[in-house]
Amino acid sequence: MISFDQAATIVGDIAKPLGSERVSIGEAHRRVLAEPVVARVDSPPSDVSAMDGYAAREEDFFSLPARLHVIGESFAGSGFPGGVSPGTCVRIFTGAPVPEGADRVVIQEVVRREDDIAVIDGHPGAAKHVRGLGSDFRKGAVLVDTGTRLGYRQMVAAAGADLAEVKVWRRPNLLVLGTGDELAAPGSAGKMAGAIPESVSFGVAALAEEWGGSVQDRLRLPDDLTAMEQAAAHALDQADLVVVTGGASVGEKDFAKAMFERQGLELLFSKVAIKPGKPVWLGRAKGKLVMGLPGNPTSALVTARLLLAPLVAGLSGLDPHSALRWRKAALLAPLPECGDRETFVRAREFPDGVEPVSSQDSSAQKMLVDADLLLRRRAGAMPAVAGDTIAALDF
Repeated sequence: MISFDQAATIVGDIAKPLGSERVSIGEAHRRVLAEPVVARVDSPPSDVSAMDGYAAREEDFFSLPARLHVIGESFAGSGFPGGVSPGTCVRIFTGAPVPEGADRVVIQEVVRREDDIAVIDGHPGAAKHVRGLGSDFRKGAVLVDTGTRLGYRQMVAAAGADLAEVKVWRRPNLLVLGTGDELAAPGSAGKMAGAIPESVSFGVAALAEEWGGSVQDRLRLPDDLTAMEQAAAHALDQADLVVVTGGASVGEKDFAKAMFERQGLELLFSKVAIKPGKPVWLGRAKGKLVMGLPGNPTSALVTARLLLAPLVAGLSGLDPHSALRWRKAALLAPLPECGDRETFVRAREFPDGVEPVSSQDSSAQKMLVDADLLLRRRAGAMPAVAGDTIAALDF
């Protein structure tokens, strides 16, 4: 059995990207860049107006009131073809090209129209209301760095760079295998004696997708070694990472590791000294990664957040350490001394601090709705009191 820090180091060392691919900009949301976004154009591509008004020459306001002849209009995407000479101006709209010769835009609110004459009684002010060519970015500029996961803000910049495609890291394909004779599909358990709804795989799959994975399927397996071995062989053919839930203890039907033995399972670690989640394990088989999670819902999701999240993040091109960003929080309620295993307390965040949820049972499910943090308690830690500072991780 190894420590959590040792397990996290192993995960971080093996969580490397699986290769890159090009995808259309429309499919790039939440993908991780394998090369930077470099602008193919200047933005804006010319001097453009920042306001609706009149494009004019500054020198025409040396003597007031100014009476300027309106010689045309400039729209976004359809600029005025000529230039502005002394005593003239062009009606202009936001985003439209500023005509040659004009060096400012007078906002429409300070202009009076007398047919084709624009009358400006007072000086229009210091603001020019012109966005200069390339004032946002120039062609060749790096707008988004390699390793960035494209969110909605980065998507705007990537599309604005005039890129039809971006190069991203391939998302790891996952299969989630839930084991246990007692498991039934949600919606059917109430009709079967002794059955419970299979819930863990839904949470594990959702967590993996949040961190960049592509879940191919979720399968429920009976506690039958032959059937499980067949499922293991199929899963290793289909996925980059196989996640098994349950069957990792020492009972007669705990076959989570045994089902992969014929595929040459090599364990990287078999247990971790944490609570909850001691049975969590990680290995390789047929060149693919296999992670085993406990069957109890809270234990499964705690260990998935601590070890599966950084693994999937790294495989998808993110820094695996980005999934384990601990921060300091103030305790609102006391905590007892910690036992001989490092413990991750499920807690809820409030504006003035954090408070453990009422149930710390490893099989709890309702509690997961309220718990949005994990609080880290080192093995052997002394009791903590309200007001103490504690390490917290978004759950």
